[in-house]
Amino acid sequence: MERRYDAVLFDLDGTLTDPYEGITKSVAYALGQFGIEVRDRSTLKRFIGPPLVDSFRDFYGFSEEDARLAVTHYRTYYTRDGIFDNRVYSGVPELLQCLQQAGIRILLATSKPEVFARQILEHFGLLPYFDFISGALLPRGRDRKAEVVAHALADGGLPAGARPVMVGDRFHDVEGAAACGIPAIGVLYGFGTREELLGAGAVAVVQTPGELPGCIGL
Repeated sequence: MERRYDAVLFDLDGTLTDPYEGITKSVAYALGQFGIEVRDRSTLKRFIGPPLVDSFRDFYGFSEEDARLAVTHYRTYYTRDGIFDNRVYSGVPELLQCLQQAGIRILLATSKPEVFARQILEHFGLLPYFDFISGALLPRGRDRKAEVVAHALADGGLPAGARPVMVGDRFHDVEGAAACGIPAIGVLYGFGTREELLGAGAVAVVQTPGELPGCIGL
């Protein structure tokens, strides 16, 4: 089988790791600073994936100023208690090892701050698999998916004529990839749905990490 792609850009949350506990607890803490009590944290899983400022604004009607203050509160809890309240999805280390051994260039393209993304990958032993990390900047900057994808494509050391593909679990990943002119594969074990991913234009969807090498043509 001919290899379809020779570089893979991975989303982090919902694609490589399941951050549900850490993120929802951090969001609940931030909302609590505004007097909003969250009785069911499962309602906060929609915060996983999109930029946080957008989520506080879109889901709770915060002004831009309050949304950014909420993100500050979120990061107070997240950096202290939430960042490693996380787990690697089963099959992800084996997937990354397979891609690395096949000579596929592996990049990260996440809307999470780059400094946090590096810490998470290092904590879970995944950092050695990655050739390049692209994430958001602190305190602000490069937090749109298209921006982190563009940064990875421009500065990630891809050879001329490379055929990259984005892999992620939400429509933001698919749309961010499309904005940069590359295809995307959706994963269904994260937080998005088949309808969401295909509706956004994913060229394929997979149920498990183990199915990805076949989509890439290995």
